[in-house]
Amino acid sequence: MNVDKAKKRIEKLAKRGFKGYPLVSIEYFGVTADTATEVVMTFTLEEGAEPQSQKFLSKSDAREDETIQSVLVKTIERTDASTVAQIDGVSILSK
Repeated sequence: MNVDKAKKRIEKLAKRGFKGYPLVSIEYFGVTADTATEVVMTFTLEEGAEPQSQKFLSKSDAREDETIQSVLVKTIERTDASTVAQIDGVSILSK
């Protein structure tokens, strides 16, 4: 899937707001706010359930990595997530 298409799809789903569970949350991390080298995707099946997380690493900006963005979209589709939450920007990794 094209990286721009994948990013737009995720943004569109995130803009819908909370629609119930299952919930998928996406957060980007990096050493600086300019480059996200890690992505953490968290899946919560229902309220009170233990969240499951998966981390993706990239040598370049993960937000522009076609493979990572495609996997995020496919995971959202496969889990039939009712809600997609995306944390804006890049969270700084502590050293």
